[in-house]
Amino acid sequence: MTNDEIIAGFDGEKDENLKIKLQSVAEVEGCLVLYLNGYIDTYNSNYFQKQVGKVIESGFFKLVFQCGGLNYVSSTGIGSFTAFLKSVKPRGGDVVFLEIQPKVFEVFQLLGFAQFFNIKDNLEDSLNFFRSGTSADPAPAFPRSFTCPGCTKKLKAPKPGRFRCSECKTILAIDNAGQVFLG
Repeated sequence: MTNDEIIAGFDGEKDENLKIKLQSVAEVEGCLVLYLNGYIDTYNSNYFQKQVGKVIESGFFKLVFQCGGLNYVSSTGIGSFTAFLKSVKPRGGDVVFLEIQPKVFEVFQLLGFAQFFNIKDNLEDSLNFFRSGTSADPAPAFPRSFTCPGCTKKLKAPKPGRFRCSECKTILAIDNAGQVFLG
C-alpha cells in the first residue's frame, strides 16, 4: 500500500533529506506507523510538521515513529514531536518511538525529553501499548509528582499550568493529562 493510498496527497510534497513511509495498522484503530529515514533539522522541520499534520488530520492519533533510519534530530525536530504529542493526547492518542539511534536518543536526553516520550523495543510492544488503552486512560493526574528534566529535583504540581523549578529555574509546563514539557 502506498502513502497516497493511506492518506490522499501525502506524497505530493517531498524533501530530499527526510523520507517518510506510512504503514497502516488494521488491528489498532487510529494507529499509523511512520518510518523516518534521513534527518530532521531547522530547514526541513516545516515539511515534517506538515506531513505529520496530514496524518493527524486524517484521524490517526496513535502514532508510532520508527526511527531506525533517522540519523539526526535537532532541537527543532524534538519540538515537532512534542507538538504532535500535544495534538494527539486530547484525542485519546499518543506517540511511541522505535529503534532510536544512539545519536538521536542523546538529543532527546540532553533536552530532557527522553522521559516524556514512550520508547518501545519493537512494533508489537507499541501496538500492545495502544491496545491496552494506556494512552487514553483518564486517570486523575493531579496533584502530579515528577522529576525536573533540568536538574532531577523531585517536584509536585497541584494543577496544570506553567511554573519554574525551585532548584534550577527551568520553566516547565504541565497539561491537563499530567504530561510535563519544557517551556
